[in-house]
Amino acid sequence: MTMSGNLTDEYVTTHAGRVAVLMGGPSAEREISIRSGTAVLKALQSVGVDAVEVCWDGDLNAQIAAVRPDRAFIALHGRGGEDGCAQGALDVAQIPYTGSGVLGCALAMDKARSKLQWRSVGLPTPDFLVVSESEDGTSAIQRFGLPLMVKPAREGSSIGISKVEHADELPQAIADAKHFDDTILIEKFITGSEYTLSILGPTTLPIIKVETPRKFYDYEAKYHANTTRYLCPAGLSEADERTFASVGLKAFVALAASGWGRVDFMVDAHNNPWLIELNTVPGMTDHSLVPMAAAHAGLSFEQLVIRILASSFRRAHVA
Repeated sequence: MTMSGNLTDEYVTTHAGRVAVLMGGPSAEREISIRSGTAVLKALQSVGVDAVEVCWDGDLNAQIAAVRPDRAFIALHGRGGEDGCAQGALDVAQIPYTGSGVLGCALAMDKARSKLQWRSVGLPTPDFLVVSESEDGTSAIQRFGLPLMVKPAREGSSIGISKVEHADELPQAIADAKHFDDTILIEKFITGSEYTLSILGPTTLPIIKVETPRKFYDYEAKYHANTTRYLCPAGLSEADERTFASVGLKAFVALAASGWGRVDFMVDAHNNPWLIELNTVPGMTDHSLVPMAAAHAGLSFEQLVIRILASSFRRAHVA
């Protein structure tokens, strides 16, 4: 089977050269990044790729230079690694890398700007407001009603996110979010089912429906709880699967994303999709959704990793 640009898996593995697998970093998602990166490293090595670990501690540029890679597989989650910073450093060093470039990563990492961009091209996303230092967020209750979602604008893995069901919970939710970001997003809660769409190259993988008995799909539900259910097939009609996949792919393109990623969305009682966020470096752990979707599409974890690595071949060096 071929990847985008007609690169076969064999071509990718034999022409990859030395691959630095970037993991760790300073973000709140460091632990998950190390788990993702370790899984990717083992998969690449198992198929004969000269892959080396670069666990970001301190000077990332110096760490990368020390291993003299031909390309990088980015398994960094959160700020610093998924927001365009690491991508910019690699561009300057003229090292090809997997996934989206600086612009796509920066836009996707900032939930407020993601939503503004989606709105500008007519894509559906829940109403929201951004809380400034001088506001307490009560206007959101007046505008959207309850419940609400309170989020740091630039975090992933549901870190710092709260579901507010009663007005007296809002101040604490904002305070919790401010531990992780100065910019806080308050979003109208969409009552319905949660889905995720994985994107690999120019194609979409099967949609997964996520079910959790918790208040929402939080950090615990994502990485630790055994009560979370992942349904694939997702129970959608063929028409809905196509429609939602099309919306998700448009959302991916609208944020200048490329290579691979995952779009999370809700579907309300009227069967309308609502875009929540785009992850440009999704998790690759044993609880992660992209590997699950790939498996349902007939791809092994090793094949998935090779095809993500293939995205580094289409990135030209910066002059």
